[in-house]
Amino acid sequence: MRGDIHRVMLPSEKQKNRIEDEEEVVKKLCMANGVSYEKIAQEGSSITSLEMFFSGFPRVVGLSFFPRLCQLTIVGQNIQCIEGLECCPLLQELWIVQCHLTEISGLQNCLQLEKLYLYENKISEIKNLELQVHLEVLWLNSNCITKIQGLDTLLNLKELNLADNIIEKIGHSLDPNVNLQKLSLSGNRISSFKELAQLSRLPRLSELALKDPTSTPNPVCLLSNYDTHILYHVPSLQRLDIYDVSSKQIKEAAESAVKKKMMYYNMRVRTAQRNLVEARLSLTERKKTLSQLPEECIRTLTHALKCLERELSMVPVSCKKPVCMSENAPGGPPQLDKGLTERNESASDISGDPSMEHKILAKIEVLRERLKLWTRRLDEIDFWYESDLAQATSRKEYTVQFLLMELESVGNIRLEEGCSTDLWFKSCCELLLSCFSSPDYKIYGITGIKVNRVIRIQNSALRLCFEDKLHSFLASEDLSSHRNYRRQLEYLFYVADPEKCEKDETLHILEEGFKTAEEEQAMEKDGAIPLSNSLSVSEQSRIEYALRQARQGDTKRSMDTMPFRHGQVIVSKVFVGNSMPIRDGEPVDRSNYPQVYSVYRNVDAKQRSAVSEETPCSTKTHAECSPCRRQWFVFDYEFVLPEYIIYYEYITQDKDKPTLLSHSTDRDPTLSNDIALDKEVLIMEPVLKPQPRLLSFDDKILLSVARANILSQITVLNLHGNSLSKVKEISSLTVLRHLTISFNEFTQLDDISYMPNLEFLDASFNHLVTLEGLRGLGQLKQLDVRWNKLTKAREDTAVLSKHTPALLKLDTRYNPWNRPEAVRMTILGRLTTLTHLDDVLVAEEEAAEAVQKSAGSKINQASLLAQSRTDSGRPHSLSLLSTAQLLCHLSPAPWGLGKELESDWMAKITTLNLDNQRISKLINLSKLVNLRWASFNDNEISKVEGLDNCLKLEELSLNNNSISTLSGLTQLHCLNKLSVDGNQLTSLDVSALDQLSNLSFLSAENNCISSLHGIQRLRSLLELYIGSNQISTSRDIYYLKGLTNLIILDLYGNLLVEKLENYRIHVVFHLPFLKALDGIAVEVSECESAKNMFMGRLTTDTVAEKLGHSNYTEIAHLNLQSCSIRIVDLSPPDLFCNLRCINLDHNNLTSFSGLIHLPNVKALCLNYNHIESVLPRQKPQGHLTSRQILYSKVPSSGYSQQSTSKSSRDTGSTGSLEPLMGSLEVLHLSHNGISNMANLQLSRLTNLKALFLEGNEISQVEGLEGLHQLRELVLNKNRIKALTKNSFTAQTVLLELHLAENRIRELNHLDPLTELRKLFLNKNKLQDIAELEKLQVLPSLVELSVFGNPMARNFDHRPAVMLCLSQLQVLDGVDITLEERTRIELTNADPPPCSHHPEAPVSTSEINLPGLLPLMRHNTTLRVMSVSGGPQNVMHMHNFLQNNVDEDRYTYKTKKHMQGNFARSDQTDINFRHNRRTGNSFPTTGHLPHGNRQQEQHSRFPNRSKPPPM
Repeated sequence: MRGDIHRVMLPSEKQKNRIEDEEEVVKKLCMANGVSYEKIAQEGSSITSLEMFFSGFPRVVGLSFFPRLCQLTIVGQNIQCIEGLECCPLLQELWIVQCHLTEISGLQNCLQLEKLYLYENKISEIKNLELQVHLEVLWLNSNCITKIQGLDTLLNLKELNLADNIIEKIGHSLDPNVNLQKLSLSGNRISSFKELAQLSRLPRLSELALKDPTSTPNPVCLLSNYDTHILYHVPSLQRLDIYDVSSKQIKEAAESAVKKKMMYYNMRVRTAQRNLVEARLSLTERKKTLSQLPEECIRTLTHALKCLERELSMVPVSCKKPVCMSENAPGGPPQLDKGLTERNESASDISGDPSMEHKILAKIEVLRERLKLWTRRLDEIDFWYESDLAQATSRKEYTVQFLLMELESVGNIRLEEGCSTDLWFKSCCELLLSCFSSPDYKIYGITGIKVNRVIRIQNSALRLCFEDKLHSFLASEDLSSHRNYRRQLEYLFYVADPEKCEKDETLHILEEGFKTAEEEQAMEKDGAIPLSNSLSVSEQSRIEYALRQARQGDTKRSMDTMPFRHGQVIVSKVFVGNSMPIRDGEPVDRSNYPQVYSVYRNVDAKQRSAVSEETPCSTKTHAECSPCRRQWFVFDYEFVLPEYIIYYEYITQDKDKPTLLSHSTDRDPTLSNDIALDKEVLIMEPVLKPQPRLLSFDDKILLSVARANILSQITVLNLHGNSLSKVKEISSLTVLRHLTISFNEFTQLDDISYMPNLEFLDASFNHLVTLEGLRGLGQLKQLDVRWNKLTKAREDTAVLSKHTPALLKLDTRYNPWNRPEAVRMTILGRLTTLTHLDDVLVAEEEAAEAVQKSAGSKINQASLLAQSRTDSGRPHSLSLLSTAQLLCHLSPAPWGLGKELESDWMAKITTLNLDNQRISKLINLSKLVNLRWASFNDNEISKVEGLDNCLKLEELSLNNNSISTLSGLTQLHCLNKLSVDGNQLTSLDVSALDQLSNLSFLSAENNCISSLHGIQRLRSLLELYIGSNQISTSRDIYYLKGLTNLIILDLYGNLLVEKLENYRIHVVFHLPFLKALDGIAVEVSECESAKNMFMGRLTTDTVAEKLGHSNYTEIAHLNLQSCSIRIVDLSPPDLFCNLRCINLDHNNLTSFSGLIHLPNVKALCLNYNHIESVLPRQKPQGHLTSRQILYSKVPSSGYSQQSTSKSSRDTGSTGSLEPLMGSLEVLHLSHNGISNMANLQLSRLTNLKALFLEGNEISQVEGLEGLHQLRELVLNKNRIKALTKNSFTAQTVLLELHLAENRIRELNHLDPLTELRKLFLNKNKLQDIAELEKLQVLPSLVELSVFGNPMARNFDHRPAVMLCLSQLQVLDGVDITLEERTRIELTNADPPPCSHHPEAPVSTSEINLPGLLPLMRHNTTLRVMSVSGGPQNVMHMHNFLQNNVDEDRYTYKTKKHMQGNFARSDQTDINFRHNRRTGNSFPTTGHLPHGNRQQEQHSRFPNRSKPPPM
């Protein structure tokens, strides 16, 4: 009894004690806040704020005394849960910190709470905050939180502190908190840039902390480009960690850097996609080649089969035996309906011989068997084509994902593909081969393994994690572990789980590492990572799975005897640490092995039998059979670092390969045997006599072929095997039910129309390109159009849908359809009555799906609602999708189901993505006035239209359609991105491009564009992708030179790439602003090589660029002074057939270069260059370019000649060298630094009439032996001291010689110049007047200049010279008058010191020379002292030619009297020379006049002695 009382009273006592404790706590609370406990009932209602620090408040109690409490602060107490707040409905701010809280609870009545501080507790989960909708500040830092969650309803949250927790991922958990302004995540375990990208959905975030100085930085903060990544994704940030990032320049720099990276990776992704296209084309060509023989055999056998069936159909019904004609026979038509055969007496020979009919049936069966064999061969080729294409596609997809991973990680993940020259590539190959044991695979016929690809994984985050974990382990172990830890590092294999998506798992491992033990267990796997040092052990599960799938797969898939042929393995660096063998019967779980890091299982022969049924070899015969072959299970994923991926394929015996792939020629024994069997079958009895082919027919022939008496009796007509292309007469057969026109020449079926009873039509093996023309076939049930040339499924299906409403069976196989993968769904979507398509039964589900897709092929309200978005801007994402694709992928459709639409809902649409909707026309878009981003890829659009009202459109994608012109884009002035890949464009519409001034991105790959003309209008263009077109000329590169913003160009796949020599550096030279070309970054070395090769190269394209046109045949004058030209390469030279005058002054030529090939050049000006020779110096043969090697085969080029010996140079002999430039008459080589005239090879210019060599370094006149036509020679301002015997041996018709300003002291060896009329010797070193006596050998000399010589400065030399050379008419530029001559003769009565030459003509009458006009008497007295070789007197035209003269004669023009002193300065001399000539420069361009062009004059100038126009 007493015990019962005790039990009853005990709770009462505890309750009493509790009340007393609470009372004590409340007293301390009052004391801490200055409130009288005794007056708490009266004063408590006025208290709004309470604080309690460090101790004395173990539980939250006594708050009921404070009903108006708004702020509560509790710090450093031993509180484990939140309670007692039910009576605080007005609470706005709550602090419970450093109090050992384990969960968030007890806040359900605090609905006004705005600030909640719960940091430095032991909270592990964010929950129970759904009702705190007014919460603005939440601090949960320094807890044990692993996941961000439970914040979805906190739409007013502005500040969130989750620092110093255990959070690894952000995910989409903060997406609803769009008002968040401050966020701290420092001291967590976030390691992926992809997680940081999630913050881009917080538009108001202004402060972000990820590596606060008071916390440990997140692993992601240690990676490169961390700041740039954050600033790009969260442009609203004003402060990042401890840095002020509000500057506009900082944001712009970050965005610019990221956009450049995106452009670069977009280029590389496109390169990967292009590689797939190339692989597909290559495989298609291979398939086409391999299919030729089977197709030919099928055609031959089918033709014979149809001929036999035609004969059999003519047997009377009463004599016919029942025959089962398989509808599925390859190449054969469907079974004929009974009763459609016609009785005919001409078939009596077959009907009368039952054995003959039996032979026909037997032969038909054999033919069908042969057709099955060849059809199976075609199926094999299709299968292996699809398999190889699938491998190429998989490779592309992996490559693209690798690139996107690199981009999204901002370069902290790099996946590098190796090549045979990389040491690590070789090491990986050796590792794989060492771990491959062929006996393990012998049962599958595998004899070896081939490595196809090795990728090196460089993941900075995973490596940091691995190294930190390893260092932590070493720090906790003893010294011996430090010494031996390297022995515990292994390179082990991992093969992805075959039952999961291999690609997804592989990418996850590369990006985030292996799954944790908990994640493995959640997937019902061992709680560890399975690895092995044996390939066969790693591959076991994949091989078993592949074989199991193959057994359950379709017939076509069963063709592959080894479905696991291609594989991939991840090679990881693994720290196995302390390990032990697996205990039998125990699951692999850390809880069972707490003292070790990993466990292993030795793989013995019994276990390997799952892979190989062969007896395992002994340890002595193969290393892999040793006990060292193990399967490892590592518990800690941080100890496994993926480093390589190896892609490989197993090598099998030849017998396992498909016959046609391993034997592709008819010389192969197997194929030869099959062909021989075909021939045997074809010659089997009965062999039908060939019937004459019908090219056309009339009613009579029609009755004969049908074996009928009247047309109205014909219900079956077989026109198989003729050469018909028209059958107009067939329209009269109104009762025809069965028609066969196979193996004819039909290209269309216009004549087969309005035949109301036709039920069967076989038009196989023709040349049909369209079904357009079929009309009124209301009863047609079966149609066979196999083996034709049909390409447009949509158009042809529309014809059948309209005109064959009863069609049940349709066979369209073996046609070259565009987009063959979509043909079946296209047909089924329109032809709803079909029961069989391509000999395959149409399932109801398939038909319904096709109809549904067909219904969505028009742009209507339903498609707009489903595929449109109303976002106002592109999200800051590193995705390479177009904006339309990205927004439709990220955002849900704004139009809810059942929601009433506003009247202007279409005006709100900014984004439209209608990819792959089989749209043929752009309609119903006129109200989308705010549309900014649109994508219509993979449709059937043939014309850009309907976008005239979409004036705000910025991005438009029309890839893979059938567009042939861009004319519909003229109104889209805001467009900055346009993609039209895979269309039918033949040119760039200039009128459209003119309006796209803001376009920065243009992609037009895989079209038929032949020229880039018009592209120069796009001045804002940054990226141009125009590969796989038909651009073939280097001229197109010049259209791009004005696009100075262009940094990415892709021309790959154009003819230009293969055709243009040194294509890449040619483009790099002409477009120096490029950063990437054809998917490859432009290196600095390439720029240098381009400069070295093309700097100063004058080509046809350069000419076109300078002149602004490419009408080369109309160019008569070419002036390219001061253009830094080093090489002339105007090829083909025939383009410049009308070019007469060239001025290349002030350039860098060292030879005539390609000028020697120009056929009709008469005047050439090369002053101020570096000419050393007419031809370039000969190089050693090993250094010749391809062009020079070509020239070396032409004797006249000079390349094939050996260099002249010293003796021959001294003599000036040209040897056997052929003449060059036969039309050249005037040559200017002034100021070239020439020192040796012999080396110039001027003698090869045999038609030269005027040569200007002023201002060089010549010391000896030589090398003129071949210039027999030379009339004028200018050698002023050189270093000539004397004239040699051979200087002028060939210049017998020289009229004018300029030797002024040299160092001549003697006038010897001038006797060959019998026709010389003018000689200029001023400013030389002539000392004695007697030296002029040697000029008496010049009988024709009429003008002489000697002023500036020593002999002229000492005394008046004029009388002496006049007495010595009595025939002179002009001396030192002044005419000798009759009065002056008479005075001098009278003054000197004695005989003159030099006698008059007996043959010297003293008369001033006309002097006639062969080929020259008569020398006219000069009335003026001013003479010019010298002739300049500069551009101011190009061609010396006014001294040398006269207007309106005969074409084959020369003359001299009247000159003015010289004023001033003879010894004037050089500048004065130049001024006089300049005044003397008016045609002082070449024109930039010159064209021959239109109309009748007369033959050029035989003079130094092509335009009748007139100077070229200014």
